[in-house]
Amino acid sequence: MTLASRAMSRRGLLKLAGGTATAGALMGASGCGLLGGSESAGGGDGTVEKPNIKVGAMPVTDLAPLHLAVRNGIFQQEGLNVEIVTTSDGSAALTSTIGGDYDITYASYVPFFAAQARGVADLKIVADCGAGAPNTTTIMTSPSSKVRTPQDLAGKTIAISGPRTISELLVKATMRAYGVDFSKSEFTAIPFINMPAALQQGRVDAAILTEPFLTQAARASGAVPVADTNTGPLEDLPLTGYGATAKFVQDNPKTVAAFQRAMDRAVAESQDRSKIEPLLPEFAKIDKDTAAIISLLKFNSRADATRLQRVPRLMKDFGFLEQDIDVAKMIVRPAQG
Repeated sequence: MTLASRAMSRRGLLKLAGGTATAGALMGASGCGLLGGSESAGGGDGTVEKPNIKVGAMPVTDLAPLHLAVRNGIFQQEGLNVEIVTTSDGSAALTSTIGGDYDITYASYVPFFAAQARGVADLKIVADCGAGAPNTTTIMTSPSSKVRTPQDLAGKTIAISGPRTISELLVKATMRAYGVDFSKSEFTAIPFINMPAALQQGRVDAAILTEPFLTQAARASGAVPVADTNTGPLEDLPLTGYGATAKFVQDNPKTVAAFQRAMDRAVAESQDRSKIEPLLPEFAKIDKDTAAIISLLKFNSRADATRLQRVPRLMKDFGFLEQDIDVAKMIVRPAQG
């Protein structure tokens, strides 16, 4: 089977979204294999250096475990009171974290590694979040467009969320995997929420859509998939994580350890889709019908250096970085025992 023949029909897309989305909620191998139910709240003597912390986050579905941890009191059981602060995008949240407004932030790995490589700040990865799963991030087009296969993307206008973002990286890497020259394509920055309308109005030839916008575009305007960006060389690619400055990690080791334990437990509970689906309309701002059929990323909590190293290597391949970086040095290892 050729790569091009893998592009699914809209019916196949929606069938998968409704029928196999539970599989997307399963933890990856880097999840909670070391969980122990007998750990005391806060670890050790039950205290943390900073019990009240702010976490910068976006209203996206891969943050379901974080919201579950707040809703079910998992953070409180670890001695933490977590305030989730909604941000416009991951780069903005990272900037606020570097400036000291947030203690920990969620973002795609691209801005984390870009900032680290440029020496903007000394950053640490405290927990993994989401990895690519089938039908969660897809290059889509409108029914009236002449784009039908990945090869048709050559020389076309493609919507991405912003320059040098994970969305641009995924589109270019996917096009390269299909043997398509992306150098003559035009990449237009459009927020994910506005991409379905841009497709429908013909302002772009294609767009990379993530859930829930992917399902919304398919249901509202009949948008059709061109290529799934989570297949082939990009399968199970780590996409998002939680980071903090090295100073915060150094000054608050028990706080970070408590956050990690809580996320381990939350990711484990999130394997059961019925526990997180009711939360999606509230924090991801989607209706219940959409929440019931969207596909979910693969939730993770433990950051694995081998898996994460794939991201800066791709960034270097596509000119996002001038040289590779050692991800292992950025990962905060969970305390043992």
